[in-house]
Amino acid sequence: MYLIVLVLNRVELLEDVLESLVQAGIHGATIIDSTGMGRTLAQADHEVSVLAGLRSIFQYSRPQNKTIFSVVESKEKLERALTAVKEVLGDMTRPGVGILFSLKLGEAFGLAKEEL
Repeated sequence: MYLIVLVLNRVELLEDVLESLVQAGIHGATIIDSTGMGRTLAQADHEVSVLAGLRSIFQYSRPQNKTIFSVVESKEKLERALTAVKEVLGDMTRPGVGILFSLKLGEAFGLAKEEL
């Protein structure tokens, strides 16, 4: 089993990403609202000199992102899901798109069979 994690900065593409996951055979995911470090630091009451140095690093941060988690049972389904997401998002090396990664899981509990 594998865990897919997508931190989606381009939240306007959320529905497209979810549709692509369904087409790839993924029928269960958890979506949470999340905030990046850049946004949190920019909103914090730090000295201007500290923020000035960080501003260029976090220029692509967005007010909110969506983090999507999904557990898949096979390497094949994982590859289909990752390919589907990358097709929607395009070049993920561009700033401000998001972060996509997967982890191999030892065990997972509480999953309905149809989610896998």
